Amino acid sequence: MRSLRHDAAVREPFFNVPLVVVASIAVLAGLHAIRVWGDDLPVLRGLGLGPEDIIYQLAFIPARFALLLGADPVPALAHRLSADPGNVDLIQRLGIAREIVADGSSKPWTLVTYALLHGSWAHLILNSVWLLAFGTAVARRFGTARFVLFLVVTAIGGALGHLATHTADVAPMVGASASISGCMAAAMRFVFQPGAPLGAFRLPEEMSYRLPALPLSRVLSDSRAVTFLVVWFVLNLATGLGADGLGFTDAAIAWEAHVGGFLVGLLAFRFFDPPYRDSFADDL
Repeated sequence: MRSLRHDAAVREPFFNVPLVVVASIAVLAGLHAIRVWGDDLPVLRGLGLGPEDIIYQLAFIPARFALLLGADPVPALAHRLSADPGNVDLIQRLGIAREIVADGSSKPWTLVTYALLHGSWAHLILNSVWLLAFGTAVARRFGTARFVLFLVVTAIGGALGHLATHTADVAPMVGASASISGCMAAAMRFVFQPGAPLGAFRLPEEMSYRLPALPLSRVLSDSRAVTFLVVWFVLNLATGLGADGLGFTDAAIAWEAHVGGFLVGLLAFRFFDPPYRDSFADDL
């Protein structure tokens, strides 16, 4: 039997963020720097690539996938522009739509790669803070490989959530918000129970992340978890309805993508969660 008193007495390092979380933030920051300052990089200039090319190749554009369903965005946009010929936004959207149709590729990788890009430094910094807060807890529990795969799956969930509500939209969507929302949902599955990181009678650091997760039905009956869930949905709804002008949201107002990532994270948690029950019993 391992002594809980001995474990509790061990000093925890002040900076205890998993390497995979640090590396993820570094990748996001590096890609944003390339997108912002790419015109000054000889390699990108030699390839003829600029910031707009990066967005076009990696951002998620729903209309690309709408083409698979036979939905052509050009006629509808052309009709709207005929009624408002001076609308600059419609002119730009129609140009993108024609380019998408001429290209004819759905670019399936953009279901994931959009999460690697951000609209501004403020957007990137805000997402990095949330990734540190919630990604750290999930990465400690899942481990590196499961955590990375979880980010990929929740990013896809966010893209599909956005696609469901913006089927023929040509505006590019970027940002890691859907994956971070998935991390928030995953954390909700295990951080509030007794002995867990935010629960009563918290166990020592390592063991607090190895408690068997509660069933989803029990999580949703916990008052703190329900409060967290309600606050999260209200904040995302408020963001979607009017906070895009602050510079913190994605290129498209993507609260539906956040919801998609959150729901996937909440429901898919059990497929990524390691089987801790036996090892935890051995320690006790």
